[in-house]
Amino acid sequence: MALNLLYSRSAAALFLALMTALPTIRAQSSDNPLMQRWDTPFGAPPFGRIGTKDFEPAFEAAMQKNLAEIAAISSNTSAPTFDNTIAALEQAGWDLARVQRTFSALTSSATNDELRAIQSRMAPRLATHSSAIMLNAALFARIDSLFNQRATLGLDAEQSRVLELTHTRFVRAGAKLEGADRERLAAITKELAGLYTSFSQNVQKGAEAFALVLSGDADRAGLPDFVLSAAAQAASDRGLDGQHAITLARSSFEPFMTFSTRRDLRAKLFAGWTNRGESAGEFDNADNIRRILQLRLERARLLGYEDFSAYRTANTMAGTGQSAKDLLDEVWAGALAKANAEADRIRAIMRKEGADHELRAWDWWHYAEKARAASYDLDEDAVKAHLSLDNVLRAQFAVAKRLFGIEFTPRGDVPTYHPDVRVWEVKNTSGEHVGLFYGDYFARPGKRSGAWMSALRTQHRLGGGSTPLIMNNCNYNKPAPGKPALITMREAEVVFHEFGHALHGLLSNVTYASISGTSVDYDFVEFPAQIYEHWMRQPEVIKEFALHHETGEPMPSALIERLRAAANAQSGFDNVEYIASAFVDLACHRITDPEVLASLDINSFEDGVLAQARMPKAIEMRHRSPHFLHSFSGELYASGYYTYMWAGVLDNDGFAAFEEAGNIYDPSLARKLYEFVYSAGNRRPAMNAYVGFRGREPSTAPLLRNRGLDAAKKD
Repeated sequence: MALNLLYSRSAAALFLALMTALPTIRAQSSDNPLMQRWDTPFGAPPFGRIGTKDFEPAFEAAMQKNLAEIAAISSNTSAPTFDNTIAALEQAGWDLARVQRTFSALTSSATNDELRAIQSRMAPRLATHSSAIMLNAALFARIDSLFNQRATLGLDAEQSRVLELTHTRFVRAGAKLEGADRERLAAITKELAGLYTSFSQNVQKGAEAFALVLSGDADRAGLPDFVLSAAAQAASDRGLDGQHAITLARSSFEPFMTFSTRRDLRAKLFAGWTNRGESAGEFDNADNIRRILQLRLERARLLGYEDFSAYRTANTMAGTGQSAKDLLDEVWAGALAKANAEADRIRAIMRKEGADHELRAWDWWHYAEKARAASYDLDEDAVKAHLSLDNVLRAQFAVAKRLFGIEFTPRGDVPTYHPDVRVWEVKNTSGEHVGLFYGDYFARPGKRSGAWMSALRTQHRLGGGSTPLIMNNCNYNKPAPGKPALITMREAEVVFHEFGHALHGLLSNVTYASISGTSVDYDFVEFPAQIYEHWMRQPEVIKEFALHHETGEPMPSALIERLRAAANAQSGFDNVEYIASAFVDLACHRITDPEVLASLDINSFEDGVLAQARMPKAIEMRHRSPHFLHSFSGELYASGYYTYMWAGVLDNDGFAAFEEAGNIYDPSLARKLYEFVYSAGNRRPAMNAYVGFRGREPSTAPLLRNRGLDAAKKD
């Protein structure tokens, strides 16, 4: 009976191995903190008690339990019902999810060689385990039976949505395949899991191996105190006390590129930045990219799609890869025109300063800052002096309270994996516990680059229910002891962006975990994050929370106006470098010839795509493929990097509703935003959710206007 749930010999071997190991696993789990009931506040992960050695036994025990849960569902002799099949499936695998989420937090934010080794070993095994469930014929037969008779089951709207999405998820995972095709799909899934891990580890290890050490005053020329302070801390973190080091964290890279007067060092740092994952050696991702693209195409073909982009965009707001490309093309025209105008202004400044070299990518930040300062009399140091990270966090919490009535209270009794991590308890207007919010904001060795939101636990109401444990990660420069962390306005917007994702998880109010929080169409998932950024840009928020770190004085109105006036000073550059990456991401996933992929030179391919788009030579794409984590470390954004622009249409159009109301905290709109977006999870299709909030479908006009691209396009 147990073998009925298995899809292949490899899965059968896994199951039999787990059953053989059961006595040992049970003995190990009795004193394994990952398999015990957590007596921490709110059942948070007891990071201080969890050792690296605990993970593999915990994974084994949790997978075994999960397979037993699936066997019980699939072998049930009673006719399938929503409760004994769909609801039961929703409650299966909770222990495994708990181990995976805890492990992922560490491998993303506090990893080491031992954790990386476990990650490499477990990725293909977890993929095999997942396939054993998704390709379980008996289980899918029950789901398919319910789906075919769904109109007669008397389900409520949420149950109907969960049944529909569950059926779609199994079909897209290959549940309707048979025989050799089923076996091949399982093998592809397993191999891809290992490739994704290898790709992401190459990027992280390559980035950690790089440091631009500044050896003397000449190397530090032009750098303001805040850059030097952060560089000193970065050097100290690497055992280079008394020196200064620039790393490949964006919060280290961009300030150096902006302020350093050493063009040769800017070029060296830029080469390190753009060549991550392309060392032609230990950390090279060229083979990984080729193989990932081959396997993705093969899987798409097995499932009946022409290419991976068609597979990925099906059942999304965009619907097709061509629709996504059309949107990018619409914005590209204005972005390209504006970027070319920006380049002309930069070249004029270069000529004025006597520069006799061509404008190159490693010059852009440096001269763009001079152009911005000259045009808007804007001093970046003066802006940063008013933007301490702590005050920006206060601002994000205050806006959430005004919009949604929730309070954030620091908790010092919740275990964390690093001293830099802070925790807040979230309560609603009635004083009831909503969840926990973790913030981990500083760059350090062992932490991957970028900014992201993740969940240590998601919200649902089944089996006693679960409150969310949501985490934000950023990579800002850690200040010297006793000093505040000062950030740029763009970095402050990133804090708000990630907190928008966090609110999407924290405010979730659904019954079923599979539709909880951010489990929405992947081209809708950025909307709650991007619309929240708008509040950080509002004068009333800036005046209240942008306080000088020494005097406590609010940012002067004149500086706020200059900041707002300069908001689009580099929107051409920003949009061009982003869209360029989205073009390449879509294009490489629309290749239909496996032989082309087998010999693909990703550098030449990028050059061809960008040449066709008339990419300016002085701008580099935001993420080159060898380090493009969005595209090649997993599948959430694979052939889907366009979603940031798709969400850009939604967030600009959506925030325009508050502007039209004349109140950025309009209670009626805030209630709709909560009801249809932040609390709703995936209770309804994404467009229906947006229309429920906005009252109509979105327009691209606010995005083009707000980014200053409509006028540029006309020019």
